[in-house]
Amino acid sequence: MKILIIEDEKELSKSICEYLESEKYLIDTAADFDTGLYFIGMYDYDCLIIDLMLPGGSGFDLVKEAKKLRSDSGIIIITAKNTLDDRLSGLDLGADDYLQKPFHLAELAARIRSVIRRRRFSGNTSITLNEIEINPTQREVKVCGREVELTRREYDILMFFVSNQNKVLVKESIVEHVWGDDSSSFDNYDFVYTHIKNLRKKLKTAGSGDYISSVYGVGYRFSIT
Repeated sequence: MKILIIEDEKELSKSICEYLESEKYLIDTAADFDTGLYFIGMYDYDCLIIDLMLPGGSGFDLVKEAKKLRSDSGIIIITAKNTLDDRLSGLDLGADDYLQKPFHLAELAARIRSVIRRRRFSGNTSITLNEIEINPTQREVKVCGREVELTRREYDILMFFVSNQNKVLVKESIVEHVWGDDSSSFDNYDFVYTHIKNLRKKLKTAGSGDYISSVYGVGYRFSIT
């Protein structure tokens, strides 16, 4: 899962980033309006954490732009202000949640999980796709009731596929979503084939149907129909 933190308080941004990375999220950070807008326009995120008071512009305007550009991204507003008008304005613009500073990082993480679950998986605590069952909170995958041991990258690839069922995903988008900022350091994306091959093998060995198919010359598709 990939998160964008748009927050100009350096220490707070660093603390959020470190905590969420320990929770196995991929994190990008922006410290001002223009950088935040750039990231929103360039990359896909599961959740955006947006401060209302930013150098160069308002967090409200970023929420508006995010809704135009990335309608599938969850949005959590964080702010030191605690007025009803601000909360209602943010929610009316399309934000999913509103958290007042200071807050516990564990609470932020819980709200992120809730927002992603509601947006991506219709509020379910687990995702069932035929014989595959996924528990996003525990990062646990079972096939026919038996747990399948996946690496972090394999799990993230599976979740990206599940979140984009029946869509053709090119290698570039898979690497960008799963490897985050590190994606720019690769000369090519051929290694994606190995990760997907291993993922398919583990699922099939456990008794799953082969739902991941190659689209020649383009990428991959996950479909259970």
